[in-house]
Amino acid sequence: MKSKNWMGCVGSVVVLAGCGQSQPVAAAESPAINPSAVTVAAPAATASFTPLPAGFDACVAELKQRSASVGVSAATIEQGFASVRYMDSMIRLDRAQPEFTAGFADYYRGRVSADRITRGQRLLQQHAAMFSKIEAEYGVPAHYLLAFWGLETNFGGYFGNTPILPALATLACDGRRAELFSGELINALKIIDAGEMTPERMRGSWAGAMGHVQFMPTTFLQYAVDGDGDGKRDLWGSVPDAMASAANFLRGLGWQRGLRWGREVSLPEGFDYRQTGLQTKKNLVEWAELGVTAMDRTPLTATDIQAALMVPTGSQGPAFLVYDNFNVIMGWNRAEAYALSVGLLADRIAGGASPSRAPVDSPRLYRPQVIQIQNFLNANGFDAGTPDGVFGPGTRAAISRFQHANGLVADGFPTPAVLHLLGAE
Repeated sequence: MKSKNWMGCVGSVVVLAGCGQSQPVAAAESPAINPSAVTVAAPAATASFTPLPAGFDACVAELKQRSASVGVSAATIEQGFASVRYMDSMIRLDRAQPEFTAGFADYYRGRVSADRITRGQRLLQQHAAMFSKIEAEYGVPAHYLLAFWGLETNFGGYFGNTPILPALATLACDGRRAELFSGELINALKIIDAGEMTPERMRGSWAGAMGHVQFMPTTFLQYAVDGDGDGKRDLWGSVPDAMASAANFLRGLGWQRGLRWGREVSLPEGFDYRQTGLQTKKNLVEWAELGVTAMDRTPLTATDIQAALMVPTGSQGPAFLVYDNFNVIMGWNRAEAYALSVGLLADRIAGGASPSRAPVDSPRLYRPQVIQIQNFLNANGFDAGTPDGVFGPGTRAAISRFQHANGLVADGFPTPAVLHLLGAE
């Protein structure tokens, strides 16, 4: 599956600035995947990596040699590298640090929009036969595939327009993540060598994600399939290929047929919110014993299904029990907010209702503020990890412990009152 983590933009508080979107579009329409949040598979069968030489021209020469050493044809190497040039804009995007974080409520509203729900339902009807065939083969229901499609490219509305080969070559020769991007470049050349795409048409996000569902080249090679039976794997021009490939990828990540992503639940008065978060799993019987019920107050099904409890906007917002398929969604993109939005959008496309409790707005936190909070927590014995300015699970857990120690609801949510106690107005 995907084995390398792209570090950045993670956790239920989502980084909105500088995360590497390849296009300046409104938040409601922007593809959710970004190279700081996604995990990708290990490069497939490339040469062993040694440090690339200094200087772009020398680096490109080495990349050509490596490509040839793993079987890429001379014609493809010549054709592919003919367009390669240094793109300093790629380096700026890769180096970009987000200025602030915004909470789940903003992220959710921008992505699980009325327009996206309506369009998803229309596409569900339009492609009913195709989705039925895909579910029978791969076990992934249509509404989940539509949710990924909607968040990735707004149902094919924007794939990104960055030339993939020059972008990957630039990032491979930058040195910061040379091994990762070298492998992706060579695998992009393999796609071209197999006749599945031309260098001119191979365009996508600035870090190499491509097509309707924004696959990296390595993911393409491992999981792309021919969904329409024409003998090609075309994730740019064929919706059946793209949807079948997404389903195949999810199956490869461990998707469990017949199991949903999760569900909204009701929590009892006085619930101990220190038990929330993906790190704490219990079966449904154990959650029921703690007073967790369905939203209509009926008991949870007495099964051995494992679940974690998430409260992305604290005790005043909705609560969700999430199952193993939620972890599969996070295998596609490590951001908790992304995975929750996929599940909630899928539910809405399938005709379900929106959460009964709306997500609660949280303050916008700038990176220096988050570092200040992390330093305060660490200095007072509440381990938040290395101060990095990212409001992720570790920081939330530390705030939860701080809240509990001070007699507050320990939900880890940064309300203005909590921020005041932490010295970060």
